Amino acid sequence: MIHGKYGRVLGMVLAGGKGERLMPLTRYRAKPAVPFAAKYRIIDFALSNMVNSGLFSIYCLIQFKSQSLHEHIGKGWQFGSALRGRDFFVNVVPAQMWDGERWYEGTADAIFQNMHLVTLFDADRICIFAADHVYKMDVEQMLAYHMDNNADITVAAYVVPSSEASQFGCIATDAEGRIIDFVEKPAVPPEIPGRPGYSFVSMGNYIFEREILEESVLSDNERKDSTHDFGRDILPMLFKGYKLMAYDFSTNKLPGDDRPYWKDVGSIKAYWEAHMDLLRHPSALSLYNQQWPIRTVSYSDPPGFTYPANDHSCSVDGCLRAEASRVLGAYVRKSVLSRNCVINSGSVIEETIIGQNVHIGENCRLRRVIVDAHNVIPDGTSIGFDPEADAERYHVDPSSGLVVVGMPKIQLRKKLQIPGSYENMFTTDGSGF
Repeated sequence: MIHGKYGRVLGMVLAGGKGERLMPLTRYRAKPAVPFAAKYRIIDFALSNMVNSGLFSIYCLIQFKSQSLHEHIGKGWQFGSALRGRDFFVNVVPAQMWDGERWYEGTADAIFQNMHLVTLFDADRICIFAADHVYKMDVEQMLAYHMDNNADITVAAYVVPSSEASQFGCIATDAEGRIIDFVEKPAVPPEIPGRPGYSFVSMGNYIFEREILEESVLSDNERKDSTHDFGRDILPMLFKGYKLMAYDFSTNKLPGDDRPYWKDVGSIKAYWEAHMDLLRHPSALSLYNQQWPIRTVSYSDPPGFTYPANDHSCSVDGCLRAEASRVLGAYVRKSVLSRNCVINSGSVIEETIIGQNVHIGENCRLRRVIVDAHNVIPDGTSIGFDPEADAERYHVDPSSGLVVVGMPKIQLRKKLQIPGSYENMFTTDGSGF
């Protein structure tokens, strides 16, 4: 448990991202609430890391389309009554608007609007972590590194080949790991000292000493030219006057013969690839380490079921399946089946992510498709084979060719004339959470 030499440590999870590159999966939900790995939400990884590390005082800063995220945390992330108290909580916090009627305008502004929570908790240091990445890490090891180096700020750094680092915000360090520069998407990324061909990129996870955090976000709020973002505005202003350290994420050790994992799932392609990572054995991202569980809401759904039907045999090969998923006389390969989905006889499903409560009819063919929750795919439907036909009916990701079937449109019981922009909610494909 995080205590003792660490002082009072507060976790603040940044969960207000729009996730526009994940559209249409984020049309009606925030990016951290997007389903992942059949039964989880993306935010479950950040929260599991903190709780598994012994950090039990957590605020989740929410904003856009937050209802499903709010419900998810309320159902699955509350401590029992015997544990609830000043130091045991996972609470959601919308924009407080202490400084005028405005939403969070950046990661630093989200903290600025909630500095009263830091004061009320009497925090000594604050772990500010992203909720929109899929990652596994022991936060206490990063905190120990922060303390051992007497750092003012520590930034989690991911090692990538320098040839791939240009798409990220890069961190330049000296031989001791002290940050000497931040470079946004450089043409020539700075290499890690002693590791030619590799560079550090920021993971968006930070540990701040309280005094430094207070000073930096308050002064940043006064700057009219700031975007109020830690990586873009605050950290590049601080490394010359304060001790900023880069924590090498690759040194993180997990119990249970496991290894750390991090992936930015901010695009449809990356989201799909992260799921495909899960379907390898051994997988780079393990969900089966009992010493480092990924926690989420538990539902009283029945077990999954597989059975031949209508003279069709049944085959499920290399799949991840959640509770109550049913495969009835269908062939399913290298796919992810979420809670309460049904795949009927004669259908062939390959390299596809099926959301919860999806019903796939008979004799359907789906390949490299993401089907969001609550959809009904009619008998005989083919998706993923004809790009032009798919583009007329669904969203086709231009960078990968993946097809995304958004959630079904809202159905009114009575046909109404709906004025203004609200009408768009009833004419685009998608509803529910």
